[in-house]
Amino acid sequence: MSRNKATDQESLLSRPIIVRLTEKQFSKLEKIRLESDTKTIGEVVRKILNNRPIRLLHKDISMNQPMEEMSLIRKEIKSIGVNINQQTYRFHVSQSDTERAFHANKTAETYKSIEPKVDRLLSIISKLAEKWLQE
Repeated sequence: MSRNKATDQESLLSRPIIVRLTEKQFSKLEKIRLESDTKTIGEVVRKILNNRPIRLLHKDISMNQPMEEMSLIRKEIKSIGVNINQQTYRFHVSQSDTERAFHANKTAETYKSIEPKVDRLLSIISKLAEKWLQE
């Protein structure tokens, strides 16, 4: 089965152009490609020819450590949440009052272990907010 023809024939890229560049010119285009949201050098050249903006992406290395720490805290909080769900299930399944009291106490202890992690997470977020919301 063949592919359907495009409705707008004018917008198709149907004319190839072969261009020779110096190493310096090519490396300049390659640098733009690596720092931008474009995938190919041809796409960079087309944007330049059409006077369209090329969006350059910059990565802030100073954010790596807080982001890693936040992802670790997220994993810990998620695992604590799973534990709380399991304890809640056991609480509802249990028959005796002593068993329910045990699961309720254990769940309360688990909730207390979340508090320092949430406090740490909020302090990291406030530092990030200070950095990004500077006037």
